[in-house]
Amino acid sequence: MRYYPICLDIKNRPCLVVGGGQVGTRKVLTLLECGARVTVISPEVTQALSALAAQGQIQLKRRAYRATDQQGTFLVIGATDDQALNSRIHADAEQTGRLCNIADQPEHCNFILPAVIQQGDLMIAISTAGKSPAFAKHLRQQLQNQFGPEYGRFLDLMGAARDRLLQQAHAPEAHKPLFEQLIAKGLLEMIRANDSGRIDALLSQVLGPGFTYQSLMDEASRAPIAKPS
Repeated sequence: MRYYPICLDIKNRPCLVVGGGQVGTRKVLTLLECGARVTVISPEVTQALSALAAQGQIQLKRRAYRATDQQGTFLVIGATDDQALNSRIHADAEQTGRLCNIADQPEHCNFILPAVIQQGDLMIAISTAGKSPAFAKHLRQQLQNQFGPEYGRFLDLMGAARDRLLQQAHAPEAHKPLFEQLIAKGLLEMIRANDSGRIDALLSQVLGPGFTYQSLMDEASRAPIAKPS
């Protein structure tokens, strides 16, 4: 296996995107969704990037790329249609040991970006090791229909139940069989059917009185965003 699978925490980390076209715009939007602090370098940019800069969501420098632009950055993405420039971006990143991705050029990357299915905190990544991004996209479209919003609600509920049990001084190792019971007894299917009565009965049976679907979902909505795990 060539690639080491990893989920990267880039919240509040400085990230650089070189290239202001449609590909660069998509990269910027994904970085922003993950909480990164984004700088874009490009003489020309899309209207979407101009709007993000005007709103203060990104830093925009309308000029050509310089090697010094990578100073202080955590991650670099090259998204230009200039192959020589992309090679320079990659070489500069390699010299300083930075994470670098060049769009559609896996040979100039030290990490690649998978196709992703996202439902709340559930993330499923699909990779072909750069050999066929089109097939990765095809698989994502197929799987997208199998994993609906109930998976996000399920994880919110499980996370809130875990947090409450921890507050009650339950030992973390004691949680595993409880959550395995919830899964085995069809909690996900009950959430998909929006059957709150059966959900409450199951929660009470496995976790004890006071654990209800609505109370746990309310707690989940108030919880701070946790680190990825």
